[in-house]
Formats: sequence, structure tokens, C-alpha cells
Amino acid sequence: MIGLTVAALATPAAAGAWTQPKGKGQAIFKVEHMVADRGFDPDGVLAPLPAQRRDTSVGVFAEYGLTDRLTVQFKGDWQSGEDAFVDFEGRGPLELGITWQVWRDETAAFSLYAGYADGGEGRNAGYAAPGEGDSDWEVRASVGRSFTDGMIQTRRRSFVELQAARRMRRGLPDETRVDFTHGVHLGEDWLLLNQAFGGVADEGGPQWLSVESSVVRNFGDWSVQAGWRQAILGRETPRSGGVMLAVWRRF
Repeated sequence: MIGLTVAALATPAAAGAWTQPKGKGQAIFKVEHMVADRGFDPDGVLAPLPAQRRDTSVGVFAEYGLTDRLTVQFKGDWQSGEDAFVDFEGRGPLELGITWQVWRDETAAFSLYAGYADGGEGRNAGYAAPGEGDSDWEVRASVGRSFTDGMIQTRRRSFVELQAARRMRRGLPDETRVDFTHGVHLGEDWLLLNQAFGGVADEGGPQWLSVESSVVRNFGDWSVQAGWRQAILGRETPRSGGVMLAVWRRF
């Protein structure tokens, strides 16, 4: 029951630090459309791009509890876009991995993830050149903590989660990534999410930091999410911003 309780306190479906209960799962279908007219140069200074950059992806994320402490995960997407130099479209990386719930109690959790990704035909997460078909390994640690305001009548609950990952990329510089999420439940049916996604590639490669705010509305086993993501800092990366839409299904 701890797993179910913590998952309910975290997000409309379990957050990364909390594994899925045995025999339970979720699928998330997401669409993102990002546009940039300016980018961060090697010194992190904003400068106009030679032409507008557009990135669109349609993806799916699914996970299923093999046991109360082991959750298998799958990610994949279809990417398309264009800038001053390329016009591309193709399958993105397909990733399969497993999360191990190392520790948890009634309010907090810690987990470890390991996954393998087969490189796609389009851009790898927006940072690799088109046509890359190499493979990646990723290891990730996640820690989360849930809170209540002490007033049952408000039914307000919140959580924070921090994830740190190391991605080993064959044929490209390795990456270190950090994600932070803060969520607040407003009643049983609404969730506000504020997130930050940052990373840096080895060998003096790109750096990036984006923020995203979204709202989630629950409809029983279904949820609908809508939000906006914006790059705010970086180096050798576009200052992309745009809409994100997702549909969640728990089973």
C-alpha cells in the first residue's frame, strides 16, 4: 500500500522515484512542438539563428510493475524538423530500461534506473546530427519527497523530485543530465507541475537548461496534460520554446 499511496501523492501516475505497483502500469502519449529564432552561442550569448528552427516530436512512454520494486520502462518517438542547414524526419531513439526501488517509506522514495537506447533516424533528443544511428546507455538516480499542508479539507498535496542521469552515447560525447520537478495537487482532479531540465555534453559540447509549466486534469484512469516549455540558458543550442500536450492512461 505504501507504493500506491506515494504514487497518488506524487503525480497522476507514479513519478520516477516511485515504481509502479506489481501488475499496474501507465502509458503517456505526448506531442511537442518547439520553435527557435535565436540560439545560444559557444559563450552562452543569445544570437539570431540563420533561419528559424522547428522541432516536432510525437512520442510514447510506458511503464509496468514487474514487482513492487521493479518497473520496466519503454520510450520512443517520431521526430521531424528543419533549420537553416537540414530538413529531417524519422524515428527517434527506442529505449528500454528498468527501475529498481532501492528504498521508500510513506512520504519519500529513492530509485535507480538503467536503460539502453537504439539510436533513431532523426535527431537524438534534439542535440545530435540527423542520421545518427548509434546506441546509448543511461543510468539514473531519482529521489522524491511528498508533502501535505496539514489541512484535510483543502486536500492539497505536493511533491518534489530530483533526478540525475549519466548518458553514455556511442559516437557522440557523453552527457550528464539533471531534472527537477515540483507538483501541487489542487483537489483530486487537478495537478500543477513546474519542471526544469538541464544538461551538459562532455568535451565542451552543448549545455542547456529549460523550464516547463503545465496543468494536468484527471478523468478517472485518464489524464490530460497541457504546458509550455522554454529554453532559458545554454551553449551551442537553440533557445527553443513551445507547447506540450499529453494524454495519460493508467491500467
